[in-house]
Amino acid sequence: MPSEKQNVRYREIVTKAVCGKGRKHCKDTHVIKPPQKPSSILGCWIINHKYEADRKGDSVEIIGSYDINVWYSYDDNTKTDVTTENVAYTEVLPLAMKQKEWISDDVDVIARTIKQPNTLEATIGEKGKDVKVEVEKEFAAEVVGETKVCIQVHDDEEDDDYKNIKWEEQVADEELKDINTDFLKDKK
Repeated sequence: MPSEKQNVRYREIVTKAVCGKGRKHCKDTHVIKPPQKPSSILGCWIINHKYEADRKGDSVEIIGSYDINVWYSYDDNTKTDVTTENVAYTEVLPLAMKQKEWISDDVDVIARTIKQPNTLEATIGEKGKDVKVEVEKEFAAEVVGETKVCIQVHDDEEDDDYKNIKWEEQVADEELKDINTDFLKDKK
């Protein structure tokens, strides 16, 4: 608690901080139409996942794509083939806002996949001509922007601990370069 002798003021510091966070688990079903009528599904995998994220109001919009590869048999399980289809998607992650007003609209959006798109199930459709692929993925996003932090400044009296520091006894930059940082490694 400041004494009455101290002149207490407040200062605002402009800094970068996380202003909003969001997370979303997504499940989608895609219909893949192979050139031949499938007899059975032998495998299904997802590759080449790419995405970009941008802030849209109080949310983050993720626009991306991936390739779905379906390995299937046809002609009464006598032949096999792999069909590939590129799928585009858009996901909107609502943000839990830590601060509604930023100093500027110049923000950084950091988005990452918590769970890469993967196949949950691939089945032959009801009419037997297509393949239904159920896919799941999960994203997390943060919006980082400039914000203000208010701090209390004490002008009149210095902190006693701070006054008692013997600056001449502190480690110099030149001395730091000579420190052996491998001293804890096993010696064989």
